[in-house]
Amino acid sequence: MENKEIQILLVDDEPDILEILEYNLSKEGYQITTANNGKKALKKAKKINPHLVILDMMMPGMDGIETCKKLREIPEMQKSIITFLTALSEDLKEMQSYEAGADDYITKPIRPKVLVSKVKALLRRFKPIKTEKNLINSGDLIIDKAAFQLQKNGENIHLPRKEFEMLALLISQEGKVFSREEILKSIWGKDVIVGDRTVDVHIRKIREKIGKEKIITVTGIGYKYVV
Repeated sequence: MENKEIQILLVDDEPDILEILEYNLSKEGYQITTANNGKKALKKAKKINPHLVILDMMMPGMDGIETCKKLREIPEMQKSIITFLTALSEDLKEMQSYEAGADDYITKPIRPKVLVSKVKALLRRFKPIKTEKNLINSGDLIIDKAAFQLQKNGENIHLPRKEFEMLALLISQEGKVFSREEILKSIWGKDVIVGDRTVDVHIRKIREKIGKEKIITVTGIGYKYVV
């Protein structure tokens, strides 16, 4: 994803801080939206669905902790990255930020170069899976379930039907651990008797074609897909 496609929401009640953050991140090509309080932040988040929110913790009225909790209640914000920007560094505040649903914690003051580096690192965590009807985009893979087609970095990759269905199942919920029993029931149905080793063999073949690192073995349980 190019920087110009990335939406960042900056929330701080101090105009000088907002100006500094906006200036330095705009130079990197990011699309910047600002808000000076929690209520405005919620309205703008619903409108732009930001990839990243940099949120001041200590604001009058609705503070950062409450704002973060309300942001996480917005369905479209479940995969957004939220980081607090605060002068406080006590362990208690750090714990509260994570409990509210934040992904990270940046302490003021922060140098511009450090800020940019931190933002780039945070954005690397943003890996949404976009599903539009029969099309699934995830990282370098595109799956067309209707056409039974798989592309990796724009190149077509052939998968036999069962392997294709298994990959589509795993990729449909990134990070979810599917037990072997779930996979067998979903792909083969409850009336067809096959062993657990059948799943393992198919997973091995899928890994050979898309990369071993994308499907993780969870010992004693099953498998999950990660980007």
